[in-house]
Order: sequence, then C-alpha cells, then structure tokens
Amino acid sequence: MSDAEPVSVALVEDEPSTRERLERVIRANPQLSLLHTSGRATDIRDWLDDHAVDVLLVDLGLPDGSGIDVIHHCQRVQPACEIMVITMFGDEAHMMKAFGAGARGYLLKDGTEADLAAHIMNLRNGGSPMSPIIARQLLVRLGPQPPTPATADVLSPKEGEVLGLLARGFSYQETARLLGISVHTVHSHVRNIYGKLSVKSKTEAIYEARQLGLLKP
Repeated sequence: MSDAEPVSVALVEDEPSTRERLERVIRANPQLSLLHTSGRATDIRDWLDDHAVDVLLVDLGLPDGSGIDVIHHCQRVQPACEIMVITMFGDEAHMMKAFGAGARGYLLKDGTEADLAAHIMNLRNGGSPMSPIIARQLLVRLGPQPPTPATADVLSPKEGEVLGLLARGFSYQETARLLGISVHTVHSHVRNIYGKLSVKSKTEAIYEARQLGLLKP
C-alpha cells in the first residue's frame, strides 16, 4: 500500500445510531475508506468472503451471533486484515476471547469516536489500540501471578482420602471410622490440607483441590 492510498475499513455494529456515528468519523478522514457497514454477523461474514479489507471493526454483541465468531471467520478468510473490537463489554472474559480469536485492538464505546481514526491508523501500522481499562486488565492478567501449589503430590494419599470423604459430605467422625483412624488424626490431616492449599475452611479446601484437579468436580 502506498502512502497516498487510504486504509479500507469495514464495520459491523448492530445499534443504528452508534453505527452512523462511527461511519461519519471514518468518512470524514481522507486517510480512511469505508467499504462496508453492517448490523448483522451473517452479513459481514458473507461480505468478507468476497471482499478484501485492511481493517475490520467489530461489535461483540450482535443480534444473530457473536462478534467473536466474526473475528474467527475474518482470520480464516482474510488473515492479513487487522481486527479491532468496539464494544460495551469491558470484562476480562470478553477481552481474552477477542484477543484469542485474533483481535489486535479493543476499544470501549465510551469515548471511542474522538480518536477512532487515529486508533485505526495505529492498528494498521502495527499498534494495538486499547481503552485504558482494557490495557490495565491485560497487564494484570499477564503480570506475575501468586504462586500456587503444583497439582502433583500436593496432598498425601491419606490427605486426599480425608478430603475426598469430607467433600462427599461425611463428618469428621464418619471419615475417621471409614478410614480406620482417630478423629484426632482426621483433624491433623485437615490442618495439613489447609496449610498446603493456603485455605482456612473446608469449603475453600474442597474448592481449591477441585481447581487443582485433586478432586473430581
């Protein structure tokens, strides 16, 4: 692409007034060329099958499907296309799904329009535009994580048996009788389990053990 050639853009946004505002911003910038707009996932997927575009702007909440599916489809049929999400969803789950599907930018609709053209050019030039709250969440997600115990050999076989019975609803006394040990020994095992899993209650211990794959859900 030469310096004078505008960046081609396609947009899928189901809310008409928002779509119109975004269209106006794109059309007003001579560096951008709006090729197609749509309010439905089906339409934009069909259009992408037959038309090349530099940048795709995607809303995640569409009436006939997920914007995540649109991102996946665009990646398959047009791997060179840069994809940016523009959405109301600011939670980590949507963010990570979008990035995992192939999005390289993620903007929240609040405050998007003023700098949209600059964000599109940044994306096309290799950047990853993000709303500040999204960037912060991503940094937290990718930053140092608190140490967690390894899933193997965290609990001794007997501790695993004790916790397994407690998780099934047996009392300390019933657990002791079933395992042929004293109630005092059951309490000792439970204290060790709490320490190894860094928890303070039976409920927390069961939850952590299941998260680590030490107990069946």
